[in-house]
Amino acid sequence: MMDERKQNEEPLVGQEGAAPEDAVPEEEAASLEEGAEEEMLKDLQAALDEARAEAEDYLNQLLRARADYANYKRRMEQERKELLRYGSAGLMTRLLPVLDDFERAFQTIPEGLIRLTWSEGVALIHRKLQMLLENEGLEHIEVAGQKFDPAVHEAISYEEREDMEDGDIIAEVQKGYRLGERVLRPALVRVAKHVQEPEEDAGEEGSEPGE
Repeated sequence: MMDERKQNEEPLVGQEGAAPEDAVPEEEAASLEEGAEEEMLKDLQAALDEARAEAEDYLNQLLRARADYANYKRRMEQERKELLRYGSAGLMTRLLPVLDDFERAFQTIPEGLIRLTWSEGVALIHRKLQMLLENEGLEHIEVAGQKFDPAVHEAISYEEREDMEDGDIIAEVQKGYRLGERVLRPALVRVAKHVQEPEEDAGEEGSEPGE
């Protein structure tokens, strides 16, 4: 009986002693599993941040490319308009001396010849040429009543004048022309330089302190 009781009790003792030994590996496994999950989350977060940074970089590149393309289209359109507008500027510039010759010729024609048929025919050709160039955008630069402007005028002389202010245009020597905002040839002008009239009693007033 004693032997049977011992045999029955020994497995129980063995089972009770084995339980604590099995619990330690389970805690370690849980801890390792939790650490692995945290490490995986960190890796995923890093990969997500990297993907977001790349996406933002690609978006910025796309926006810059679109802006560059828009600027390119705008620049090409502006150049096309300028080409259409100023494409004839070179030809007009070469024709300006012809206009000058016509005007000088009319200034020197004697009055008795102005009404002749050939003179009127030359005048008609001059007017047609003027109209043709004006229809293409040629404009005469005004000087009457204007102040000297170096952007559209070229001074050939500065003359002292008591009756005019500094920078007033005295006279036009050669006509100037522009095409739109582009100056084809500045107007040649004479410019006033104002001088004050001498005061008659200035010498008398200056001699009083000496007395």
